[in-house]
Amino acid sequence: MHQADRKSNFVTVVAWIFIVLSGFGTLIGILQSVMIATVFNTPEVAQAMQSPPPPGAPPFAMFMMKHMLTFFVCMLALNVLTLIASVGLLLRRNWARLLFIGLMAFGIVWNFAGLVLQFSMFSSMREQFAAVPDAPDMGAFFVGIAVVSVVFVLAFSALFGWIIKRLVSPPVVAEFGR
Repeated sequence: MHQADRKSNFVTVVAWIFIVLSGFGTLIGILQSVMIATVFNTPEVAQAMQSPPPPGAPPFAMFMMKHMLTFFVCMLALNVLTLIASVGLLLRRNWARLLFIGLMAFGIVWNFAGLVLQFSMFSSMREQFAAVPDAPDMGAFFVGIAVVSVVFVLAFSALFGWIIKRLVSPPVVAEFGR
């Protein structure tokens, strides 16, 4: 048996896990996009979007409100692309391996960018809570959420990095010789 004919369990397991996850993500993305396009496409919502933002609203929150459908459609496209790459990975197509590596690298960048956005949103929210008289101190809550978020970002980034490392290793690359 040639080296290129061997199929590692690693590639098969990763491909199937991401086929299932991106398949569900695609289904959810379709439903979300339909919901956003129909529910949020009313005159009342359009009028609310034209009103001035509340004082102290983070710029990113306002951006997301104006471009919500675009965001969900892009997430749907990302899930479809991941599904395609995962099926190609299962079939041991080299283009799919390269695409999957790119998606994992994008996932790492996305995780850290999301963490930065979350911290900027939290700082705005903490200021809003502090401005309310007799409001409970939410500091411990925000610190707890931040710690859990950092742990998850580090864990998923390490996992994605490990997957990239394995997908560029010579034995795995040899599986994709076709």
